[in-house]
Amino acid sequence: MTAQELADSLRGKLIVSCQAPPGDPMRETGTLVRLARSAVAGGGAAIRANEPEVVAAIAEAVDLPVIGLWKDGDVGVYITPTVRHALALVEAGADVVAADATDRPRPDGSTFAELVTAVHEAGALVMADISTLAEGVAAAGQGADFVSTTLSGYVPGTPEQSGPDLGLVAALAAAIDVPVVAEGRINTPEDAAEALVRGAHSVVVGTAITAPTALTARFVAGIARP
Repeated sequence: MTAQELADSLRGKLIVSCQAPPGDPMRETGTLVRLARSAVAGGGAAIRANEPEVVAAIAEAVDLPVIGLWKDGDVGVYITPTVRHALALVEAGADVVAADATDRPRPDGSTFAELVTAVHEAGALVMADISTLAEGVAAAGQGADFVSTTLSGYVPGTPEQSGPDLGLVAALAAAIDVPVVAEGRINTPEDAAEALVRGAHSVVVGTAITAPTALTARFVAGIARP
């Protein structure tokens, strides 16, 4: 599938992130595959998944594009941090590789542009996970096929927000021709719809759909009494 064909298939659609953090009871490949199947049944247009084993299992189980990433560590650049991680995801069956495209140094000393080139040569596309407008513009210029607001609010120096960074979505949509993907703290269908109004090409939702542990904790905190 070409970049244009994939972009067309995702225009105005929902991408469901089927992930679970380390130690979570949901972090089991078969469970995450069932989450992906449930997302398909509900009308999701693509799946975002973490780690080659899970990407391979989901790619085998669902007939939708799979956006693969590989979280390695939890500080600095840890979303698909090296070319090696990226190519492992392509080998696993990812149609799109999502990778950190912030301006922070990568652990193998490579550049984001080098990762993009390697993934394209391997036959897949790249989604740049960024935190600022400048990073998004730079990633588009380095060949990213999609630019996602994934890291806004999670990188030092970016504003902490309880909801999605719709201002960044709008700024990116006005500044680049690459499809902009809204991701991060999209908590309600209304948030998702507003992201599209602000110029997002498509929307990624994870926790609000696929994270029962986090959702339970939110309700517990909401009813807690002093």
